[in-house]
Amino acid sequence: MHRSAGAIIRNEEGKILMMDRKKFPFGWACPAGHVDEGESPDQAVVREIKEEMNLDVKDPKLLIHEFVGWNECSKGVKGHDWFLFEITEWTGEVEGSGAEAKSFAWKNIEEIKTLQLEPVWEYWFKKLRII
Repeated sequence: MHRSAGAIIRNEEGKILMMDRKKFPFGWACPAGHVDEGESPDQAVVREIKEEMNLDVKDPKLLIHEFVGWNECSKGVKGHDWFLFEITEWTGEVEGSGAEAKSFAWKNIEEIKTLQLEPVWEYWFKKLRII
């Protein structure tokens, strides 16, 4: 079973930082990735955000820890033990490497409702009553 860590990053206007994924699973998503061996979920989410968006985050707050049995990743594994965080403090400017995403954007709730979301992020946003 894979462990995944992801984060909802909100700015002062309440907008959420999203990325349009370049690789499977496709769709708009928040930053996330697998938890490496010997790494804690909060360390993983900090690393993933640095790798994907070049932000240095502070104080990730755990929102949800849940096993999602239907969630499939690019490695073909179904079922992930998810750790979902919220982040409201960071330093740096969003700079994507281009390896993970076609584009990045701050989206408000109404905009998020119109996006083709990566399935697991649609699940999280509905569970958290964001959409």
